[in-house]
Amino acid sequence: MSDPIRVLVVDDQALLRGSFRVLVDTAPGLTVVGEAGDGAEAVAAAERHRPDVVLMDVRMPGIDGIEATRRICAAPGGGGTRILMLTMFDMDSYVYAALRAGASGFLLKDTPPQDLLAAIRVVAGGDGLLSPSVTRRLIAEFARRPAVSRPVSRELDGVTAREREVLTLIGRGLSNVEINEQLGISPATVRTHVGHLREKLRARDRAQLVIAAYESGLVAISSE
Repeated sequence: MSDPIRVLVVDDQALLRGSFRVLVDTAPGLTVVGEAGDGAEAVAAAERHRPDVVLMDVRMPGIDGIEATRRICAAPGGGGTRILMLTMFDMDSYVYAALRAGASGFLLKDTPPQDLLAAIRVVAGGDGLLSPSVTRRLIAEFARRPAVSRPVSRELDGVTAREREVLTLIGRGLSNVEINEQLGISPATVRTHVGHLREKLRARDRAQLVIAAYESGLVAISSE
C-alpha cells in the first residue's frame, strides 16, 4: 500500500482550515500533516513537515500566499512540494502571479469537495491543474502587456520540433488526450514528450510549461 499524500493546510480563517482538514483527513489516501494561519507560518511548516501538497490561501495578512509559495518553492528541498492555490476571489492577477511563483494549480474555495480532493491528487502526481478558464486568464495577462518582441528563448534550443508542437498545444490549454488526437501520436508518446519538456525546461509541472509556451513566444497572443 502506498504512503498517503501529505497535505499542509494554510488559511488565515481557523474555521476554513478546520473544514479543509476534516475533508482531507477523511479522504482515502490523504492525510493532513499540519496547518498554518499565515504565509510566514506556512513557510516554516513546509520546511518542518515537507508536505507533498500545500493548500495555500492567497490573501493573508503579512506574507501572502503568493510570496509564501515563492519561498517554499525556492527553498532547498522545496522542489518536491506542490502548491495548490485557493481563493475566494476569481482575480486574473492572482492566477498569473501564483503560477509564476511556482504554484501547480489554482482553485476557488467554493470548488466542490470531490473536485478539491481530485485536484490534490492531480498536483501530487506531478501534473499542473489548469482549467481552460485559467489558461484563458494567462493568455489575457500576456495580451495586456505592452507589445514587445518575444523571441523564442535560448532555453528552447534543445527542444525538438515535435516537442515544440506539443508545448504549443499545452500552452493553448489542450489535454494529453487532445494533443494525442490533434497530432496523431499515441498517448504514451505524448507523455514522453511532456516529460522531456519538463526536464529540458526545468518545469515543475504542466502549469510551468504553459507559462514557458507564452514567454518563449510559441503561442500567438491576441488582445481580442
